Amino acid sequence: MYVPFENLPPESRIWIYQSNRKFTDAEMNEIEADTRAFIEDWSAHGTGLEASYLLKYNRFIVFAVNQDTQNATGCSIDASVRFIQSLEQKYGVDLLDKMNVTFKLGEHIAHKPLIEFKKMAKDKAVSENTIVFNNLVNTIEEWQDGWEVPAADSWHSRFF
Repeated sequence: MYVPFENLPPESRIWIYQSNRKFTDAEMNEIEADTRAFIEDWSAHGTGLEASYLLKYNRFIVFAVNQDTQNATGCSIDASVRFIQSLEQKYGVDLLDKMNVTFKLGEHIAHKPLIEFKKMAKDKAVSENTIVFNNLVNTIEEWQDGWEVPAADSWHSRFF
């Protein structure tokens, strides 16, 4: 059951999927419709999940579930991964590879394989002050406080 993202409690569980490229506005419109339909039907053991989603920067898909009402289970999480895989196929993108880093370079959002980001840190092309997207956050509260942060304040700090 879809609920507006802002109506979910801060302890709601989230999953963040980042694209290896920016989606076009037309693609975003399609993704919005498909994601909304998926979220509305998303369930765990036959019980609808109180869930929502956000699409950010034409690059990120964020799912959220209020686990106070119904926990996301293995089967429901598998269903969400299958949905994300279907988007990967449809748009020729990578949404599941966690070995990539997305960060801001001024107003531009860049996406690099982890090994390239490490090299950029070594070459001082990025710094501890570079804003990175910490996709390891687990709740809405963590997402609000620690998703877009200076590299020094995330797991990326080990590269500086």
